[in-house]
Amino acid sequence: MSVAVKERKGMPETPSKKMFFSKPVIAALLSILFMGLGQIYNRQFIKGLGFLIVEAYLLIFWTVPFQWAMWGLTTLGDTPQSRKGFEIVQGDHSIFLLIEGILFLISFLLLIWFYYLNIRDAYKVAKKKEMGIKPNNAKEMFKNIWENGFPYLLLTPSVLFTSFLTILPLLFGVLIAFTNYSAPNHLPPKHLVDWVGFETFIKLFQMKTWSTTFYGVFGWTIIWAILATITTFFIGLIFAVFINHSGVKLKKLWRSIFILPWAIPSFVSILIMRNIFNGQFGPINRYLMDLGIIETAIPWLSDPLLAKITLVVVNMWFGFPFWMVLMSGVMTNIDKELYEAAEVDGASPGQKFWKITMPLIMFATAPLMIMQFAGNFNNFNIIYLMTQGGPVNMEYTYAGSTDILISWIYKLTLDNNQFAVASAVSILIFIVIATFSIINFRNTRAFKEEDMMS
Repeated sequence: MSVAVKERKGMPETPSKKMFFSKPVIAALLSILFMGLGQIYNRQFIKGLGFLIVEAYLLIFWTVPFQWAMWGLTTLGDTPQSRKGFEIVQGDHSIFLLIEGILFLISFLLLIWFYYLNIRDAYKVAKKKEMGIKPNNAKEMFKNIWENGFPYLLLTPSVLFTSFLTILPLLFGVLIAFTNYSAPNHLPPKHLVDWVGFETFIKLFQMKTWSTTFYGVFGWTIIWAILATITTFFIGLIFAVFINHSGVKLKKLWRSIFILPWAIPSFVSILIMRNIFNGQFGPINRYLMDLGIIETAIPWLSDPLLAKITLVVVNMWFGFPFWMVLMSGVMTNIDKELYEAAEVDGASPGQKFWKITMPLIMFATAPLMIMQFAGNFNNFNIIYLMTQGGPVNMEYTYAGSTDILISWIYKLTLDNNQFAVASAVSILIFIVIATFSIINFRNTRAFKEEDMMS
């Protein structure tokens, strides 16, 4: 054997080779091979046995159900309901298969996370052993879990409930948009549902039957959300300025009177307003006719334009007390020295309002204004209870002249079984509101200053 070979044999292992065969890497690889093997390699037998039992149980009892669930999720079934004589032979229920598939998919993702924790644990324990730190025995392990892992034990049920009671419905609602789940030809159990990709979205934007309705309802939803937010904001501001004026007496009494529309349950108030603005027997038309101001009844809720104006006016009545009270609180907390300094500089009352009061009010209320816009975008109650989306619009499909997107979704699902289109519209609502809120929140002074402080 040559001298060079002998010297090479006597040379120490390279760092990369030594690292590859280190005990932490071996423990991690064993845990990847099968849960618990890395812990047993680290001589943590009880912990390793626990991991082994968990994976063995899952492999034995859950492999076949998981394969069936994934088959159902990808195919949504292949056997429709059939009839043999007078007997109905049940086939695959596509929606049940979809829900079951999502359920097993979430469980599988949680298992992947648990598998990762098992690998990380084996690696970290082996790393500590290399450093001369003795790993915990069974008693020390349970004590450590109780002392340091107690918050995580309490949070685990919340994670599970969130996964299956929040994420599952959200995923189900999103995935429905990529199917043809709708009446009359794709409603289980009689018919199967199929994956159709982006066909529903294309139909919503391009097919005249749907696109006319979508663009019309979407446009009115934007207008409604803007008007409903701006009108209540500025009327609340006007009342707050008047009430907080130094010349106004009995401020608490005025606040109490004006807050009543907001304090009464909106459900009851909207139904009362619906009767007040009724075109046939509503008191407004009756009084105007008795006074001779009008000769024929005004169609407050049966004319498309008047119905929209009426909705905005009624919403103003319900919404301004919130802003009035909020802005009164903001104005009360403004330092009076700011106004005194402005007076010394010769500022007029209008200049003091626009240079001092208004910027401070906007600083405090801008985030809430953005949130109220999002709320008005989905303000189902006042639209449906006041007009039920009417009056009828012959150009629309399953929608009326005053329907906004959320009330249209209600009609699509509960009244007409058009679940795929409703799901697609829901996704678009989320995209619009999320984009608008994120952009505006990031550009408000309150959030900018919070980011600078952090």
